[in-house]
Amino acid sequence: MIIGLPKETLSGETRIALLPSEIKRVASNTLIFHVETDAGMKAYFSNDSFIESGAEVVPDVYLSSNVIIRINPPEVEDVDKLKEGSCLISLINPFINHSLVKKLAQRNISTFCLELIPRSTYAQSMDVLSSQATVAGYRAVLNAASHLGKFFPMLMTPAGTIKPAHVLILGAGVAGLQAIATAKRLGAKVEAFDVRPAAKEQVESLGAKFLYMDLDDASETDSGYAVEMDEEFIRKEMELLHDAAKRMDAIITTALIFGKKAPILIKDYMVDDMPTGSCIIDLAAENGGNCELTQPGDIIYHNGVIIDGRLNLPSQVPHHASQMLSKNIAKLLGDIIKEGKVQFDMENEIVNSCLLTHGGKITHEMTRNIIEGAK
Repeated sequence: MIIGLPKETLSGETRIALLPSEIKRVASNTLIFHVETDAGMKAYFSNDSFIESGAEVVPDVYLSSNVIIRINPPEVEDVDKLKEGSCLISLINPFINHSLVKKLAQRNISTFCLELIPRSTYAQSMDVLSSQATVAGYRAVLNAASHLGKFFPMLMTPAGTIKPAHVLILGAGVAGLQAIATAKRLGAKVEAFDVRPAAKEQVESLGAKFLYMDLDDASETDSGYAVEMDEEFIRKEMELLHDAAKRMDAIITTALIFGKKAPILIKDYMVDDMPTGSCIIDLAAENGGNCELTQPGDIIYHNGVIIDGRLNLPSQVPHHASQMLSKNIAKLLGDIIKEGKVQFDMENEIVNSCLLTHGGKITHEMTRNIIEGAK
């Protein structure tokens, strides 16, 4: 069986899904890897490094591959490049990319959707979203530090004492917790907020102050995702965040609701009351943004405040982002490929959770219901 690794086509993408070290470990007489020419160059992995791993470097991986591994969803027209009956392993964003999902089913492509890997202890080592959220949370803090005209840490100098920067992290999931840890390492005074009660202990364990309001255990799903809250909760939340925004040098927003548009947490009037020269790094920009003024993909200036809505922050750290992705995907391959063949064992927790299309049908029930409901 041939596994193909194409060059990523998304603008600004620098990562690669599998590193030479993982290919060398996974490859066998029955499992052969084809890598598109220069696919790893932006992550600092040469063609020669892939050849040394045992892979073949070819100009087009789609012609021969039984399995294609990508990071980003293919364009709908690119689905025609896939061999009918072959497999695709990729991020898909299935609740939004309805046309893509339907085309994959029509082409009889068996699609393993990386977003749908369960958040269980067993699947932790395969969780692409968590590994890349770690990278994004780290990078967001560095971007905030580069925007500010201030030091992050407190400094005692002959010219006087310099106060530390004040940083607010919204959302204490994987990205938020990494942002808290990174900002603390840089010496900032960090505060954080999340609607999930369990987050308070996690935030405080990293040395940050938790912005407190009455929280309800029903504010998270069994899988640990935040859920939408009622109007009274949102009113109190807006008051709390408005007061906090007035004293912050940087706000990093990471709040997402699985399968839905990102909630608006920073309103335009809050931005108006932030200190001149402060900044907002909106990690939810790809889902519309947590700040009302965010322009996804752009950096804008509003009344002296920088709002950074750049997308795909893990691509700003391509080497280690690719290393983490590669570990995740190699673990996934080890779980779904046995004796040189992909196993569609629906008793397998991983297969059952992330097999999106198979046998000409949309096999993932939630996605199928969403797409049918949108007709």
